[in-house]
Amino acid sequence: MSRKYLSQGLIVSLLAVALFSGCAGPSASSPEKIQRALAVETRDSVDQYILGATDVVQVSVWRNDDLSIAVPVRPDGKISVPLVGDVQASGRTPEELASNIKASLAEYIREPQVSVVVTSMGSHEFTDRVRVTGAVRQPLSVPHRSGMTVLDVFLSAGGANEFASLNDAMLYRKLDGEIVAIPVNVDDILSKGEVTTNYSMRPGDILTIPERRF
Repeated sequence: MSRKYLSQGLIVSLLAVALFSGCAGPSASSPEKIQRALAVETRDSVDQYILGATDVVQVSVWRNDDLSIAVPVRPDGKISVPLVGDVQASGRTPEELASNIKASLAEYIREPQVSVVVTSMGSHEFTDRVRVTGAVRQPLSVPHRSGMTVLDVFLSAGGANEFASLNDAMLYRKLDGEIVAIPVNVDDILSKGEVTTNYSMRPGDILTIPERRF
């Protein structure tokens, strides 16, 4: 066989491999991982806000205005509080931070009453968002809202385009340092009212709608 035909055969083979790879859908995670990812309640990261760098907090000490301050969480994760000095804020809830400041102030004033309110949530600008990608009218990235579901974010993205393979959709969720791929039957939700896979969204979730296989 001539070199010309060998080259043509190689090109055809490579094209076939590329076509097959392009048509292959995403693989779902194991049933065990999917169940663990779905078992994590949304409120774990919605109702308990975890402080981070660039957040701004208002620290109020009852009847001690000179100790009440509004400060940003520094890149090192700490804030400076009068009398107390540097206090670790990043990685704690506002309630935990207030409790820690209260314990430190107890060395200087009697029975201090401390509250912490987050006035700017800069650290969660991206980590608390949900996203929709793939064969949708308008790829989407929006802040997470309590009660938000797969259908909510899908419709917010304008629905599917003409190439979408809706029952091959996948919800990607981070759990214990890895990404879990959860199958979602969007077409069944829309056309049959089967809401089994209309999962509640968590901050950081990504819903991907693939194109049809050809």
